[in-house]
Amino acid sequence: MSLIRLNIKGISYSQTQSGAYALILSEENGERKLPIVIGAFEAQSIAIALEKDIRPPRPLTHDLFKNFSERFNIVIKQVIIHKLVDGVFYASLICENNNIEEIIDARTSDAIALALRFSAPIFTYKNILDKAGVILKIDNVKEGKKIEDSLVFESEPAKGKKMKVPADETFKDLSLSDLKDLLKKAVQGEDYEVAAKLRDEISKR
Repeated sequence: MSLIRLNIKGISYSQTQSGAYALILSEENGERKLPIVIGAFEAQSIAIALEKDIRPPRPLTHDLFKNFSERFNIVIKQVIIHKLVDGVFYASLICENNNIEEIIDARTSDAIALALRFSAPIFTYKNILDKAGVILKIDNVKEGKKIEDSLVFESEPAKGKKMKVPADETFKDLSLSDLKDLLKKAVQGEDYEVAAKLRDEISKR
């Protein structure tokens, strides 16, 4: 069976499952998209990996896995979404250690979060894309990243005080200095979706 390479198109809040997100993968040389429902933690981890300018103060689970793997010379060469059963996607990590290749079973969301950290390509089989691929317009998904605008995220500033930052805040009325302070607090509080919005606003300035 032939493999088709997939790219990450974006992440959007799932309209069908409360508290879940939809990861949108697109075939490299085609119009079909592969929507995969993932959890909030995995969505955040993938969003962080896509945001090159945002670095968490402490390693997240997938970062820890990468650090552990690199320490023992294990490299993820590619990820293959190889099976679809009752709406559930199954993925494999193709790993290499000392020129020995191993295949490790993984949840698709975890596999993709790791693929991003190892700069590994993501593939699926043609029959899976034929079965589950759709052609759709993504109006509310920003290329490479998107978290539902209506959510409210809490961050934990260094002082120990909790602050609430509305994700749909445009931040246009804030000064550049205030934006940078908020960005620092958002990263410290691990509110990376909010940090991404602040980063975008700072870039516009």
